[in-house]
Amino acid sequence: MRHLLGIEGLRRADIEALLDRAEAHLHGGPDASHVLRGKVVANLFFEDSTRTRTSFEMAAHALGAEVLNWTTAGSSVSKGETLLDTVRNIEATGPVALIIRHRSSGAPHLAAKHVRCAVINAGDGTHEHPSQALLDAFTLRRRWGRLDGRTMLIVGDILHSRVARSNLHCLTALGAKVVLCGPPTLLPPGLESLGAEVTSNLDAALPHADAVMCLRVQTERQSENFFPSAREFSRMFGINAARAERLKPEALVLHPGPMNRGVEIAPAVADGPRSVILEQVAHGVAVRRAILEEVCR
Repeated sequence: MRHLLGIEGLRRADIEALLDRAEAHLHGGPDASHVLRGKVVANLFFEDSTRTRTSFEMAAHALGAEVLNWTTAGSSVSKGETLLDTVRNIEATGPVALIIRHRSSGAPHLAAKHVRCAVINAGDGTHEHPSQALLDAFTLRRRWGRLDGRTMLIVGDILHSRVARSNLHCLTALGAKVVLCGPPTLLPPGLESLGAEVTSNLDAALPHADAVMCLRVQTERQSENFFPSAREFSRMFGINAARAERLKPEALVLHPGPMNRGVEIAPAVADGPRSVILEQVAHGVAVRRAILEEVCR
C-alpha cells in the first residue's frame, strides 16, 4: 500500500491486516522504534485538529520518526501559495510521508499524483477520513471480536460527514450493517447504493443497533439552514439518557469528536457506561502506527 487515501476500494483483507498490526502495537509487540528512525513524517493540516494530528504525531514518534507539524497559520498559504506548491515544497525537504487534512474533497488524492512520498488522508472535506474509520472498527472489534452481523447506527449530519462515509465503507467491508439516520435535509441521495440503510426515524432504529455513533452538526461546512435550530435537532436526533435506554443492554456509544455536548449527545451518555469514546481516542495511536508502518515500509 503506497498511500492511504480512503477506505473505499480496500479489501476486507487489507483492512483486517491493518487492524491486526494495530493490535500488535497495542499489546506492546516487537520494538518498532527503529522502523522510521532517521526519517521525517510531515503533518500538513489545512484544517484544525486535536485527536488526529496529535495521535499521528505520537504514532510517528513511536516508530522513531521526527515530525514536522505544519499548519496554515503563518504559512505562505496566506500569500496565495497553492496546495500543490505547498506539498511539493514540503516534499523537497525529504519526508517519507505527508499526512494531509484539507477542507476540499480530493486534496490528498491530488497531492498523491504529484509527489513521490507516501500520502495519508487525514480528512478531506466531506469525502473520507480513513484513519478514523479504522480506529472505530478497531474499537468495535476489540469489544466484539468480529463485526459480522452487527448493526451500527450512525446519527446526525450525514451530508457533511467524511467519518460517516469512511465508516460505511469500512464496516460493511467487515460484515456489519450500517444504518444512517438524520433529518431528510442532511441525508444525501445515493447512500443505499453504497450499502447503507437510511432512515429519519431514530427512535425506531435504536432498539436494533449494536452500537450508535453520534455525529456533530458541521456548521462550518453549511451555507444554509438544514433544520430549524440546534434545540430542535437535539430533540429529534440527539442521543440523550432516555434514548440510550432504548438501546440493547450491551450496545455501545461512539463519537469521533469533537462533541457538542447537549446537542447530538447528552453528557450523561458521553460519559456513561455505554461510551467507548475515550477508547476510540486511545486506539488512534496504535491504528495510526499501523498505517504509517504500512505506507512507509
